[in-house]
Amino acid sequence: MKRKHEQRREYTVIFHPAEEGGYWAEVPALPGCYSQGATVEEAMKNVREAIESHLEALRADGEDIPSEKGFMIGKVEVAAA
Repeated sequence: MKRKHEQRREYTVIFHPAEEGGYWAEVPALPGCYSQGATVEEAMKNVREAIESHLEALRADGEDIPSEKGFMIGKVEVAAA
């Protein structure tokens, strides 16, 4: 059953190589939302499902659905020695 006015959200996902092989993914705007996969493509599919489940749980608990307004990713270089 489709919701009357289904909102679409887009979230930044960061992929990391896993020590044991494959990749794990995190969604910075959704604390606690992680997934993994043998390939980046599988991790992307799995994290999409994790995001959907995370949002369903938030809705069920009556919480607001977070957005990424103002979200930025940057790099900082520092001396390692």
